[in-house]
Amino acid sequence: MTRYAALLGSINVGGNQLKMAELRAALANRGFANVATVIASGNVLFDHAPATDAELAARIAEVVKNDFGIESLVVVRTANELRAAIDDNPFVGENEDRFVHTHFVPGPLDRPAFEASFAAYDGPERVAVGDRAFFVDYRGGVGDSKLHQKMRPLGLRNTARNVGSLQRILDKMTG
Repeated sequence: MTRYAALLGSINVGGNQLKMAELRAALANRGFANVATVIASGNVLFDHAPATDAELAARIAEVVKNDFGIESLVVVRTANELRAAIDDNPFVGENEDRFVHTHFVPGPLDRPAFEASFAAYDGPERVAVGDRAFFVDYRGGVGDSKLHQKMRPLGLRNTARNVGSLQRILDKMTG
């Protein structure tokens, strides 16, 4: 069995209310073992026989849709991949953890297209691209950011976690 983290997008925001105890029970009933949640925003830890991230994400998204009526992007990562999401973020340590985010995407990013779309961006945020993630230092805050409008044409489905949240998830996952 491998320990995984599932990061669900749009949970307990924008009207998509979901009790973590109910989510844990639903996943346990579908064969996911040792299910735990971290913070009430769709961070699920579980054990499962080795499978692809895409297979596990699809199964979890199906449970969330069928049992709770919520369409959610789900990305699945191992502990090593979460550690890399912190270590590879070039903005870690340069600002408060709550302003430095990793945006997880389901598959590899088209690096040239991504970088080209931000070449002329003159906002205060800093952006860097990774493999299946991109990193943002929101500098003064996420709420006032215009960066999300700039990302819309890319059509990137993503779910973000700040560095502090990622560290809490990783600590619980490996502790």
